[in-house]
Amino acid sequence: MRRPPDAPPGAPLDLVVQAPVIAPEDVDTLVLLTGAQGTDVPQRAGNDAVRLLEVTSTDGLDPAAAAAGYDVGLVPHDRLLERVRLVAFDMDSTLIAIECIDEIADLHGIKPQVAAITASAMRGEIDFPESLRRRVALLEGLPEAALGQVYDERLVLTHGAERMLAGFADVGARFLLVSGGFTFFTERLRERLGLHYTASNELEVANGVLTGRILGPIVDAAAKAEALRVRAQALRGTDGLVVALGDGANDVPMLRAADVSIAFRAKPVVRAAATHAIDHCGLDAALNLFG
Repeated sequence: MRRPPDAPPGAPLDLVVQAPVIAPEDVDTLVLLTGAQGTDVPQRAGNDAVRLLEVTSTDGLDPAAAAAGYDVGLVPHDRLLERVRLVAFDMDSTLIAIECIDEIADLHGIKPQVAAITASAMRGEIDFPESLRRRVALLEGLPEAALGQVYDERLVLTHGAERMLAGFADVGARFLLVSGGFTFFTERLRERLGLHYTASNELEVANGVLTGRILGPIVDAAAKAEALRVRAQALRGTDGLVVALGDGANDVPMLRAADVSIAFRAKPVVRAAATHAIDHCGLDAALNLFG
């Protein structure tokens, strides 16, 4: 377990432990294992959580937490929720529980072919712009109405999403939904959830059907990071924090551009680039990573 990059050198660190359910006896064990000076109970999320104060050791913690199904993260004392100015997040498999393009493809009878390309791109095995062009090309001839069917019948918010948004909104944070997916979905989510900014790709439609092409430049990994940097420059101020959440390889530059980055149920390449990982809890667990 590594020290978070936003922690001042030598400053004491707390350890946040989260899970759907934490066994009380495990808390006692973790206190002994880490040499914590005390405990606190964060209550911003809908999961169990405990904050171990001023830990002195994390030896053996990662395998123990993984075996127990606990999300753990080292956090600095001065990382306060009130300092968050901008929260940027991916859409597919982060803010929402589906991959929209896979569900669109399912209506076209080609989900396995498209899903295989999606999975390879998220692992970083295929260049994202090329993978997106290949997947969208397979959708040629699909009625535009299929997009509405996916939104109405299949799109589900990730567990904890609304609670996470409410928690950050309470301190005045702004929201950026930045996606390699499609404007049809990001704009509807912006209106539904009260998001402030979006960036995504626009599918070309002619005579009521998808052409298999994308209009304009593709929102890829570099474009995601640039969208975050532009908003961060305007909003961060002198002591503000920028937070980013994502799950796929095309989120890595955006995560690296944030002050606090969270890999959400993510691929290994993403976890390695992020400050924290949430694997077992909902999105609202992000709130407990702040004091």
